[in-house]
Amino acid sequence: MPPNTGTTGSPAVIELRQYTLRPRRRDELVELFDREFVESQEAVGMSLLGQFRDLDDPDRFVWLRGFPDMAARHRALTDFYGGPVWAEHGPRANDTMADSDDVLLLRPVSVQGFLPGSPAGRPPVGAPAPERFVSATVWSFPPGRQDGIALVRDGLLPALRETGPAPLALLTSEHAHNTFTRLPVRTGENVAVLLAPYPDESAHRRHLAEVRAHPLVRDEILPGVEREQTAAPRTLRLGPTGRSLI
Repeated sequence: MPPNTGTTGSPAVIELRQYTLRPRRRDELVELFDREFVESQEAVGMSLLGQFRDLDDPDRFVWLRGFPDMAARHRALTDFYGGPVWAEHGPRANDTMADSDDVLLLRPVSVQGFLPGSPAGRPPVGAPAPERFVSATVWSFPPGRQDGIALVRDGLLPALRETGPAPLALLTSEHAHNTFTRLPVRTGENVAVLLAPYPDESAHRRHLAEVRAHPLVRDEILPGVEREQTAAPRTLRLGPTGRSLI
């Protein structure tokens, strides 16, 4: 049987991984990652969705990968981290990292799922970083409460679609047990994560100003979300790497 060249359809389980790197090692990891860890992860059943430089921290690398379900996640991670590519290149990757445990386990909220693009259209190794800009806004809510997530889903998301480019995905916490304990994830989280790509950062700023001026958003939705949240939302400002699908 030929190797899998990436999962088909929309992933049902997604990891948002934020790495703190050793000083001035990010470009080294990006080059290694885009060369060695894209097709090799897709070959065992993962979807490599996006790789990014954090524009607010030169020592942060952010990426997303997806899986059809939790059982497939366990199989794919077991195969990859027990396989020859990680054995050869993993030590060098780990050497660039100061911390790799900031990981949110997520699932898509919308019925449309999360389809960033086909791996067949991925730029080749060595492609330059594109000009586009990606924002990832993370809201935190009390465990077990869905009111804030519902406000983002049913209020903010439609307003964003009405006023500008449609967000790529709305994700929320996947509460299933992490069966691959070799890679920790943040537990006890109840978050909503909104991913939105733009041609550039100025387009993002214009869209954000327009949606904040929307009467329903300004007067009802955002105040409602603020009442529910446990901390101020955090927006990651992300620059895709040359081979990122997002």
